[in-house]
Amino acid sequence: MRAEFLPSHISGRITAPPSKSEAHRAIICACLADGVSHIDNIEYSNDILATVNCMRSLGAEIETDKDSLTVTNPVSGREYAKLDCGESGSTLRFLIPLAVNLCGECEFTGSGRLMERPLTVYEDIFGTCGVEYSRDVGVLKAVGKIPAGCYTLAGNISSQFISGLLFALPLTEADSTLIISPPFESKPYVDMTLDTLSAFGIKAEFGEENMIFINKGTYKGRNIKVEGDWSNAAFLEAFNLAGGNVVVDDLDDESHQGDKIYREFFKIMQRPLARIDLTDCPDLGPVCMALAYRNGAEFSGTARLKIKESDRTAAMAQELAKFGIATQESEDTFTVFPSEIHAPVSPLNSHNDHRIVMALSVLCTVTGGVIDGAEAVSKSFPSFFDNIKSLGAEVKLYETA
Repeated sequence: MRAEFLPSHISGRITAPPSKSEAHRAIICACLADGVSHIDNIEYSNDILATVNCMRSLGAEIETDKDSLTVTNPVSGREYAKLDCGESGSTLRFLIPLAVNLCGECEFTGSGRLMERPLTVYEDIFGTCGVEYSRDVGVLKAVGKIPAGCYTLAGNISSQFISGLLFALPLTEADSTLIISPPFESKPYVDMTLDTLSAFGIKAEFGEENMIFINKGTYKGRNIKVEGDWSNAAFLEAFNLAGGNVVVDDLDDESHQGDKIYREFFKIMQRPLARIDLTDCPDLGPVCMALAYRNGAEFSGTARLKIKESDRTAAMAQELAKFGIATQESEDTFTVFPSEIHAPVSPLNSHNDHRIVMALSVLCTVTGGVIDGAEAVSKSFPSFFDNIKSLGAEVKLYETA
């Protein structure tokens, strides 16, 4: 799909989209719980549909409505399950330990770059507890069980591995412990998982620094409303740094979503040559990089952006250059220099990355421009273009071959 923008003024009031991160967690817990669970305020992005379909593959009975979901029966033990995770890294990493423990044999597949992304944390754990594991092009297979115990994980790889074990270990035969080796990055996402586990009756909490104690327990069904998504709200409030006037409602200031820090980043970026550490919030990288053209900024903690849906630092350098924005990239830093921007000299490339599309859209409302592959927003925020049109964006969408 191609998105063609004209320069336009973006203003108005809008409700934040539902949190994709919380929805993943709530759906998984609901599908493990005794009794009926109902979840309100869901946007069915491709990633959320991947989690729903995988939980169905594990035996959960799920009824979906326009913006809600009801789990009528939890997952069941299966001799074999095949789980297609689409392009959702959360789905894959959250569900590997669960599927291994619930099935005699499980097979994971995915699309895009998903199956190329690192899974060494689980590979190492499998090696310590006798889980048979094989990985081929686009496919992961595993047979065996991850028992209760004490596991040590590196804290500087995705927190999704920690969350995956947190979902699975309460269902094992005894209490367990996770020890996180410093540096502990993206901790707010682990806090979100602990909050959701608690809501569904599971006790898991931090004890000593970087140590999580997990009680054996039973998930209990409940009704829950997914909170607003700070990660995607960042792309709506970003228009304010590009001359717009947008107010985003339905965001909880007490949320454990780490990406709520974007408001602090946006303030800092109004000063010359801001320095911003993206270590705990890599998903904010593209939008902050796009906004940095006015005053310049140096971003650190960018190494993990290379292993997302795209190599985000390389992608942003390539696309920002089309606006006349100068950048410099190193292994773990990315610098944007103050630049006068102009309409892109050629069509922009989405790199099949939802956050690249949304970040570039902010700039296109200033200069005009064309983004190819704009359908990538469906991964996390399928209503993005409808949202920004309601705020005044002049953008037309065309299907392409």
